[in-house]
Amino acid sequence: MNCLLKNGLLFTDAGFRAADISIAEGRIVSVAGGLDALPGAVTVDLHHAAVFPGFVDVHVHLREPGFSYKETIRTGTLSAARGGFTHVCAMPNLNPVPDSLETLNVQRAVIARDGAVHVHPYGAITRGEAGESLSDMEAMAPYVAGFSDDGRGVQSREMMRSAMLEARRLGKIIAAHCEDNALLRGGCIHDGDYARAHGHRGICSESEWGQIARDLELAEETGCAYHVCHISTKESVDLIRRARARGVDVTCETGPHYLVFCDGDLQEDGRFRMNPPIRSREDRAALIEGLLDGTIDMIATDHAPHSAEEKSRGLEKSAMGVVGLETAFAAVYTHLVKPGKLPVARLLALLHDNAARRFGFGTPLEAGQPADLTVFDLDRSFTVDPAQFQTMGRATPFAGMELYGVCKLTMVDGRVVWREEEQ
Repeated sequence: MNCLLKNGLLFTDAGFRAADISIAEGRIVSVAGGLDALPGAVTVDLHHAAVFPGFVDVHVHLREPGFSYKETIRTGTLSAARGGFTHVCAMPNLNPVPDSLETLNVQRAVIARDGAVHVHPYGAITRGEAGESLSDMEAMAPYVAGFSDDGRGVQSREMMRSAMLEARRLGKIIAAHCEDNALLRGGCIHDGDYARAHGHRGICSESEWGQIARDLELAEETGCAYHVCHISTKESVDLIRRARARGVDVTCETGPHYLVFCDGDLQEDGRFRMNPPIRSREDRAALIEGLLDGTIDMIATDHAPHSAEEKSRGLEKSAMGVVGLETAFAAVYTHLVKPGKLPVARLLALLHDNAARRFGFGTPLEAGQPADLTVFDLDRSFTVDPAQFQTMGRATPFAGMELYGVCKLTMVDGRVVWREEEQ
């Protein structure tokens, strides 16, 4: 629809300023104060809520095709819309695994039919994500955000080297889930104080940072554009910081749950089990420092829905993964921005600007750009109630918490894909 968004607050270098946004045929026509509606346009009063570019999440699991009992493209993208995300990158641990153009097209057809927001699939690095032979990267390259075997690390150094060389030739990103299987030893949570106090087998930090160290050497050697998924340890932050100083082409992400919780907050509940695990207080502090100094480029949710039964087996035996699209902005805004630990400008860079620069998805709030935007009431709080989620997943460590920042409206190409019912 053509519309005029009245009385919004746009964030600029000087802070928030009042502005209206005129939208026609899916694009922003003008951003200024005192605008009049175009003929036939609908006027929506935002009542001085904040307007942001639609957020970008470069790491989500939409589960379809193959696991639609956990999530579908439709429910996952509606969840994204409710969280303010207009672009999401979908991981390839599906059935069939998108490791060829034929199998990728199965997923692309569902996205075209059911996606409420822009969905950019990843292609698998290896066939079947089995780590034994490269996927048909060349055939998939024009249609994917990059290549990942997310859900498992590529165990072979030579296989990852081959993948990086091919990705560089194709001009695509390798987005790596870094995990050394030899160091897992059946662990279920971080190898720290909580694990020892409760008799749980722990997952050591080196299982993550050791493979990051290997991959950074390979990225430096091959010149590949390398992106590290869901970092959780202080060693990972330091390795990436030092590699970037050497000129390695590396970016990385972390998740809201790693920034808010530490292993002292764990409970004997499946909603606290994810991979990598929530780690120590020192790890959390290092991640926040990495946000502030630019080492960490993006906040990504690793939205990973499972069925209620799969998450009902307790902390040790539940499936790994939590949902996060509908709480991401509010969690970080509440725990880092409101207390003055993270500037608003940095949060927007982490949720939009840096992903747009690295992956090419996302649009600024400027005339001529697609009307991909989101509107938040930053003064309103809500209690996280998973029963009200759009996603089929319900497991979140944020359940029951009071968070600030209610998403009132999300638009994709000028279409309203989420609008909160008036309270």
